[in-house]
Amino acid sequence: MSATSQRRRPSEEDERDRAALARERRGRRSEEERRRTRATTRPSPRARPNRRVEIRRRWVALLSVLTLVALVYLLFFSSMLGAKEVSVTGSRTVTADQIRAAAAVPIDKPLLRLSTDEIRDRVAGMPGIATVEVSRSWPSTVEITVTERTAIAFFDSGPGGDGVHLVDGGGVVFKTVPARPPGLPELRLPKVSADDPVTRAVTAVLGVIPEQLLKQVTTATAKTPASVEFTLSSGKIVRWGTAEQTDRKAKVLAALLTQEGKVYDVAAPELPTITS
Repeated sequence: MSATSQRRRPSEEDERDRAALARERRGRRSEEERRRTRATTRPSPRARPNRRVEIRRRWVALLSVLTLVALVYLLFFSSMLGAKEVSVTGSRTVTADQIRAAAAVPIDKPLLRLSTDEIRDRVAGMPGIATVEVSRSWPSTVEITVTERTAIAFFDSGPGGDGVHLVDGGGVVFKTVPARPPGLPELRLPKVSADDPVTRAVTAVLGVIPEQLLKQVTTATAKTPASVEFTLSSGKIVRWGTAEQTDRKAKVLAALLTQEGKVYDVAAPELPTITS
């Protein structure tokens, strides 16, 4: 074998060794890359529960929205919780049917969409009603509680007038009756109206004097709010003045009425007078 051949053989072997080493390295790199790829594409054990939690949360959110929509529909648009009954309490002379008619509650309209203020105002517009309270009673009832006006006096419009009218403690004329009611004093005033200061002053006095004294009053009159006077069934005249110091005036008057006289003035209870 020539020297040249001996020199080439080691070189060729080296080349083959280097090529084999390169293939081996490439193989190892490829295997590592495949492992890394599998590691990045394979879901981690923690990722699976997290996805399940997220899906569960989405379902819960969806169900919550659907429940809210159903509740809104039920409360505001469905007749299931609509007005089915109108309950009336406190009525005496005004009938429950009259109050229901005035209330005009729309049947089957959802309770939450009913305006209790509007219902109250309609009932309060009735002449014989003093106060009104309206409330919702679930699932389907509207409750109306009324306080009727109580007559404290009357006035007669006279011949050619429109009859005998009942007046409450606030001076409100609320009812016409066919005849003079027994047991009530008659108002003798130029004008009887809740807007009239003199009317309000007279009815205020009648509303605060002792019941035993009120039973004796046959007529009441005044020229100004501070000059209220009334006539008793005995014919005696009492000058009462204003509605102030009622208790003191009543005690002074009770003592004065034991004495002879025609006019008893207790407008200033500290200086009462009796005139014949």
